[in-house]
Amino acid sequence: MPAQPRIAKDYVECDQHEKAYQAQDAVFVARKRVTGSQRQKAMRYVKSVGLGIKTPAAAIEGSFVDKKCPFTGNVAIRGRILKGLIISTKMKRTIVVRRDYLHYIKKYRRFEKRHKNIAVHCSPAFPVKDGDIVTIGECRPLSKTVRFNVVAHEPAVHAKSGKKSFRVF
Repeated sequence: MPAQPRIAKDYVECDQHEKAYQAQDAVFVARKRVTGSQRQKAMRYVKSVGLGIKTPAAAIEGSFVDKKCPFTGNVAIRGRILKGLIISTKMKRTIVVRRDYLHYIKKYRRFEKRHKNIAVHCSPAFPVKDGDIVTIGECRPLSKTVRFNVVAHEPAVHAKSGKKSFRVF
């Protein structure tokens, strides 16, 4: 028996925190309800990004509107899939992810530690904090500096390891 896709049970009004009315582009809220039909189409647009990544339950059953979310918005994940450590969550729906790596110096036959900070769009479906590890996927440019989107989230295991400590995944 094939697994039934998870859909939101009832229509829930989207979170209204902005000046403009927030609604998903792919959903017509004022549609007519047919009394005779058995199966109703969901009132929330959700898609699978593919690549073996599971759609989070918060994206399916949540009431947020985010046009840059890979699960509920108009963004395709293509290109690189990376992992990194969250070092800042101070921006609205954008986080900074630190990626550590080793660079080989041929003359000394040794490695040196280096890092890069990447600005990443984070959907409200993920409850992220500083120190968590996230999997990010490349997408089209979302702003001047943001070219990646969070697709998976692992809560922090070692809470006391500092922001600038070197960690390779």
